[in-house]
Amino acid sequence: MFTVSGRRLACRGRVDGKFEIRNSKSKMGGWSLVSDRIRVLLVITRLELGGAQRVVLHTARNLDRERFAVALAWGPGDLLDDEAMAIPDLDGFPVGSLVRPVAPISDFRALASLRTAIRSFQPQVIHTHSSKAGILGRLAARLERVPAVVHTVHGFGFTPLQPAPVRMAFRTTESILARFTDHFVTVSERDRQRGIEMGLFPPGRATVIRAGIDLEKFRTAANGDAVCERLGIPIDSPLVIQIGNFKAQKAPLDFVRVAAAVQKEIPDTWFVMVGDGPLRGRAEELARSLGVADRMTFCGWWDDVPGLLAATTVSVLTSRHEGLPCSVVESLAAGVPVVATAVDGTVEVVRSGDNGFLAPAGDVGALAEGVSTILADAETHKRFAAAASVGLEAFNHDLMVRQQEELYGALV
Repeated sequence: MFTVSGRRLACRGRVDGKFEIRNSKSKMGGWSLVSDRIRVLLVITRLELGGAQRVVLHTARNLDRERFAVALAWGPGDLLDDEAMAIPDLDGFPVGSLVRPVAPISDFRALASLRTAIRSFQPQVIHTHSSKAGILGRLAARLERVPAVVHTVHGFGFTPLQPAPVRMAFRTTESILARFTDHFVTVSERDRQRGIEMGLFPPGRATVIRAGIDLEKFRTAANGDAVCERLGIPIDSPLVIQIGNFKAQKAPLDFVRVAAAVQKEIPDTWFVMVGDGPLRGRAEELARSLGVADRMTFCGWWDDVPGLLAATTVSVLTSRHEGLPCSVVESLAAGVPVVATAVDGTVEVVRSGDNGFLAPAGDVGALAEGVSTILADAETHKRFAAAASVGLEAFNHDLMVRQQEELYGALV
């Protein structure tokens, strides 16, 4: 049963692992542990709907319990909390003060709670995900002398959209934390190379492990007609979608502008935006002002993404920066051509002219032209769709877990 913020939880089916406590100093903050399983604490800022969150939950659920005892610490209050609580054999530590914005008082409390979680669970490995959890989790691990510290970069915390002083502060913080991070995981080769070039880590301390998805579920996606019926979209109309939160990073207003441009060229096209967030109201208002609202559905977070992709003609992503977006991989796995901005890891899966088109970030005209080209030419769409799912084997979600298990074992 889950208790208050920062307190030890006894999740359903809790497993503690067998170990002895010896009264001798060690790197574990004063105790020496002898265990038949490696104890891994996963830390993430929030469990909102997103690729990093899915990675963490799949890892928490599927690490081999014969080899690993697993715990999860996160800031509660989002849509995937219940999913986390339902994972068997998992120790949980919800930290109510762990929030995404910089908030000194909350951050200090979250750090204290994470230190309490570490003392309680006694992990041999702490693996952090996302920027805030990466900062506080690694600092807590350092203070509590956790033997092995891993951080996954789902895109660096310093981004082009931040003011220069903020960006510099985050980069400086990352440089400091990198000194006591034993190993980095990146979801794209682009971010691995970028980290090496910036001097954050040497090549031998960074590994690419792709954010895993259930490839088979998307490759066998069906029920597209039923999804169209639920959304009130004519079955025979071209459907263009974007999946992602309504935040500045994803540039949702650019998608609305793309939709307006495409509709002028191909009037019977329908558009769906999947997700939610602070910019949703502005996106809806822009759709009305550009005259595309009657052909655009804002469906919030959708419960059957494979089914929606089965009905989709083109998938779009207008992001200004990314790690490597899971929504693009899911679309390609479902055989849907992708038109996306050529940012970060996206270029490692979207092959412009083969399974979709790439355009510069913010170039609405080029994005709209790519979408219109695929919609207007049946042969191009057929060729792109056939090539879409080729080369995605590295994104298998079970492979991702096995690669992480190998990394934990090697570090310990």
